[in-house]
Amino acid sequence: MGMSSGDDSGVMSEINVTPFVDVMLVLLIIFMVTAPMMNQGLEVDLPDANANALPADTEDDMLTLSITENGQYFINKREILTNELEAKLMAISEANPDQAVYLKADANVPYEKVAQLMAACTQAGITKIGMVTEPGVDQ
Repeated sequence: MGMSSGDDSGVMSEINVTPFVDVMLVLLIIFMVTAPMMNQGLEVDLPDANANALPADTEDDMLTLSITENGQYFINKREILTNELEAKLMAISEANPDQAVYLKADANVPYEKVAQLMAACTQAGITKIGMVTEPGVDQ
């Protein structure tokens, strides 16, 4: 029987790893082929979301940063020029580091502009950022 030392009563205790290696190689190939596909974006139509309204007592302390369709910025209904925006946000952050900012963006504003506005808030040190939306229609 192959490599026996003369004593045939012993049980062979070697593990055959060939099937294990075969399965691992197949899985490696599958992951190598599918991994690049996971990085590509898909065009999706995001669903409407319903959210509860903020309590009425926070209305006075609420700091709203708005952007209109034509690119005008407003802080609490007061227009701010684009070149003044970062300085104003920095001053707000220094005056009150825990200040929450609520972003209101027109539906026709490109997402890139909203992302830039959020980045400007983060660079100014504002970490509490919320998005304000219109209530959705129940379906």
